[in-house]
Amino acid sequence: MTFTLPPLPYPYDALEPHIDEATMRLHHDKHHQTYVDNLNKALTGYDALADLSVEELLSDIDGLPAEIQVAVRNNGGGHANHSLLWDSMSPSGGGDPDGDLAAAITDAFGGVDDLRDTMTATATGVFGSGWAWLIADPLNRSRTGDVGRGDHVLRVIPLPNQNSAISSGAVPLLGIDVWEHAYYLKHQNRRPEYIAAFWDVVNWPFIAGLYADALAQLVSD
Repeated sequence: MTFTLPPLPYPYDALEPHIDEATMRLHHDKHHQTYVDNLNKALTGYDALADLSVEELLSDIDGLPAEIQVAVRNNGGGHANHSLLWDSMSPSGGGDPDGDLAAAITDAFGGVDDLRDTMTATATGVFGSGWAWLIADPLNRSRTGDVGRGDHVLRVIPLPNQNSAISSGAVPLLGIDVWEHAYYLKHQNRRPEYIAAFWDVVNWPFIAGLYADALAQLVSD
């Protein structure tokens, strides 16, 4: 499989004034494209891996040839994380989720505002480059005190660099990218300002769809 850069689902300036056009062009066209190019380069010559999706590659990092594990973790993770990020934002985003996702968030965190506070604190606290993620995690790996619905628990975790929650068996739902290239052109060193702006573009219907898919996946597993 040759991986390709997915197009943005909206114009570069569609998220203004929250996420600026210049950042979106650089972030998507340069940074994401580099992850795609480097992933393809890392997989060149490994024909046995040609039919695997990026999710399949990330779900079994330890099963890959040792010499490409780091490259796939970094670049495959970068490709998967950013592919999810673009759809997680929308010009008509913001507000609150509803339905099953809202109920699960209330169970796990106390409410949507509490989730925002938790993810904001987690994203602000990431040292260096990385992400804050809302994930659906199987209950058989949950920690004491976690509140789950059925066979999963919602959790907020930090991950360094371009590591993916897929590699630990979880399902990523919403990520806040706090690499400096995600916000520095507009917000400079004011990471909390960028994180606050991010909440105004979150595409909750898309996240709800991911959550519904995650429920089906976790039940089938």
